[in-house]
Amino acid sequence: SAVCACACGGQWAKSLGLLVEMWSTRVESNTITYNAAVSACEGGSEWAKALGLLSEMGSDRVNADTITYSATIGSCEHGQTTNHIVALLSQLSSQCRWLVS
Repeated sequence: SAVCACACGGQWAKSLGLLVEMWSTRVESNTITYNAAVSACEGGSEWAKALGLLSEMGSDRVNADTITYSATIGSCEHGQTTNHIVALLSQLSSQCRWLVS
């Protein structure tokens, strides 16, 4: 997708812009498009935006996966926000327990 292409090209702002355009035109977003945007945020050290996208996924009823969490944690690592990393790891751990049960 175009969101993925922008993310791979290091264009985090364009990637997010395309995602917002998808929302405004009611084009359905999925885990892959969110992951691309979160990964773009990781590359751009935009940890707050990555956290916002992860939150938005829940609101949009799109399931986050290990790629989502990995990219979000990577973003937080670049931003040196350890408290967010610990919270994300806890959240991922809870999700993994649910999947295994």
